[in-house]
Amino acid sequence: MENILAGAEMLARWDVIVALLIGSIGGVIIGAIPGVGPAVAIAILLPATFGLDPIVGLTMLLGIYGSSMYGGAIPAVLINTPGTAVNALTSYDGYPMTKNGEAHRAVSLSYSASFFGGIFGIVCLILLSPVLAIVAPMFGSREIFLAALLGIILVVLAHRGQIMAAGMLAMFGVFLQTIGLDAVTYTQRYTFSQSFLSSGINLIVVVLGLFALSQAFFLLTAPDSSPDAKPVTGKLGVGFKELMKHKRVATVASSFGVILGMIPGTGEFTAQFMSYTYAQKTSKEPEKFGKGSPEGLIASEAANNAVPAAAMIPLLALGIPGEALTAMMLSVFYVHNVIPGPQLFQNNIDLVYGLYFSLIALNVIVMVFLLFSTNLLTKIIRIPTRFLGVMILILSFVGVYSLRNSLTDVIISAVFGVFGLVLKRLNLPIVPIILGMVLGGIMETKLRSALPRLKSPMDMIDRPIAFIIFVLILLVIGLHIRTLVKEYRAYQPDEDHDLHDTQSR
Repeated sequence: MENILAGAEMLARWDVIVALLIGSIGGVIIGAIPGVGPAVAIAILLPATFGLDPIVGLTMLLGIYGSSMYGGAIPAVLINTPGTAVNALTSYDGYPMTKNGEAHRAVSLSYSASFFGGIFGIVCLILLSPVLAIVAPMFGSREIFLAALLGIILVVLAHRGQIMAAGMLAMFGVFLQTIGLDAVTYTQRYTFSQSFLSSGINLIVVVLGLFALSQAFFLLTAPDSSPDAKPVTGKLGVGFKELMKHKRVATVASSFGVILGMIPGTGEFTAQFMSYTYAQKTSKEPEKFGKGSPEGLIASEAANNAVPAAAMIPLLALGIPGEALTAMMLSVFYVHNVIPGPQLFQNNIDLVYGLYFSLIALNVIVMVFLLFSTNLLTKIIRIPTRFLGVMILILSFVGVYSLRNSLTDVIISAVFGVFGLVLKRLNLPIVPIILGMVLGGIMETKLRSALPRLKSPMDMIDRPIAFIIFVLILLVIGLHIRTLVKEYRAYQPDEDHDLHDTQSR
């Protein structure tokens, strides 16, 4: 009870309230503008949060992360252009409803489902807290090393059809974090006698380059556009009543979001597709999906909004981020010497509960804001894309330079910005690089801590949790190989048939 009161007291601070308002309302606005997204906003804001208290900085970033998907549903529903990438499925049924003259119904349903999924995820996070507090201390160096290794494998395998590229980019991220002065032996690694590399490649410099600057370059090099969204008329509170008619779909979709949110590398996309598929297969009217089905809209929005709270579980319990946004938040913890993991629940439990209350508050603030400001957001959607590109470019360079007042950081970030633009043009993933840098650093540190205690390789998995994680790694790889073999066998007969036809001709 004392911990709960301490968390509530932390939320009552004026600076936390201001950060919560800025993050939640700002996240909605950013999510509603196609072409920006939460990753860009968080990357730009990261340098500014380093000078704030941990709870203030994290609350602001959580506000953007948790609320951006609310805003992203608006252009997805009204103009068939998702505000954020994870709102793609929302447009499948939201936009057809708008074309049928039911824009207010679609927007209201998306808000209601988002709120339901967000609160559901937070409740699950709070209920799991006692379990996390018990289990987290059982993780030693070798367990965290194996968990981080499992995380990298899952991140790579999550990019179906691009596994080789994702694997190479993840390893590139692991390599980047090795550059600089070794913290143990104090030797130079991959610096090539260049003094500016002695301090290593800063994660935030890379994040700003790959996410913010690359997006700015992308918007500036693409044709200028100004999306036109019509105002929404009608009551936006009616969605809650309709949501209750489909509470089974909302609950199952939110559950998918929670379960997959806890697994590194899966997140919103997998949760959305699984929940959408479930809703369609169990619906009494499956033919309406893609044509304006309320169940499809609810499944999509409830699933993706349940993920942010669930994604905090591996971050808080083990210090292992599951995707790029939580990896950015991890840097805020490190800057303030608050290390997520087993010790967090023992030494900073008030911070943990403060974050829980912040997540609840941001969902309430966003919901109230949206009920009164949807038509204002439809005007914001019309901002020209090249103007957005210029603003992102300026803010990104200011953010990079403010980190260490270093022109070298600006140049490095610009190089990664160009590299990120190339990856976007080639439709290759950026996230594996960031997670490779973060998880690679965790793996190296934990492996070095574990090695002095090991007498043989099998000692690495001689404890129950380490053995379970090792089995999971083998299982994940085995299942993937099995899938590849099935796909190869399914393709082979067609190939043989085509060869036979060619020879016969």
